[in-house]
Amino acid sequence: MKRISNNNLLNHYIVKHNIESIFDKDILKHAQLHFYQKNEYILEAESSLEYYYLLVDGKIKISYLFENGKSMLLKFYTEFNSVGDLELLRNIPILCNIDAIEDTYLIAIPSDILRKEYLDNLKFLHHLIDSLSEKLYATINNSSYNFVYPLINRLSSYLVEHITDKNYIILSSSFLEIAQFLGTTYRHLNRTFKELESKSIIKCDNKTIYILDENRLRELSKNLYIKSI
Repeated sequence: MKRISNNNLLNHYIVKHNIESIFDKDILKHAQLHFYQKNEYILEAESSLEYYYLLVDGKIKISYLFENGKSMLLKFYTEFNSVGDLELLRNIPILCNIDAIEDTYLIAIPSDILRKEYLDNLKFLHHLIDSLSEKLYATINNSSYNFVYPLINRLSSYLVEHITDKNYIILSSSFLEIAQFLGTTYRHLNRTFKELESKSIIKCDNKTIYILDENRLRELSKNLYIKSI
């Protein structure tokens, strides 16, 4: 981790993400800009929460660590989001491992300062409520559909979430990351991509997915997922 001593860049992210709607200026004077390189640990499970983080640029992965040493992928975040909500509120050790998947910038505010001076602030409490409720809803929604629907429906929904005004998608995540997010294996995911290709719905060219029949893809998707990877 590197602390970036660039107030112009810090202020750029504060304005870009309207962070003054969350924190007053007396709290923002404690804000730091942290940079994590690709594949660098941001937070490690069972350690203490030193900073409350706001993801302002980059991509992070959240994994839950079990007692037997195995881990389960929960989320990828590529858009503005917060890290450490539950740990801050309950004053407990960090629950998940969090890694930088790309070079990543986070605004960091010391958690001790927030606990001592800011947990009764209505703006911040509203932010925490919105953040936690959104994460809970997304987790319940995606976990339920991973259990109920076949992979072809889940993959179709994932692809629909990434459609732009062009007729192709450039995947920003690896097939292994997508497989973990969809609750399946790399091999099963690869077979399902080939099944969609055989139906002339998509065409795969490495990490570029050409959409050949968007209507059929949307029919298969069933509008399942909240975009999070």
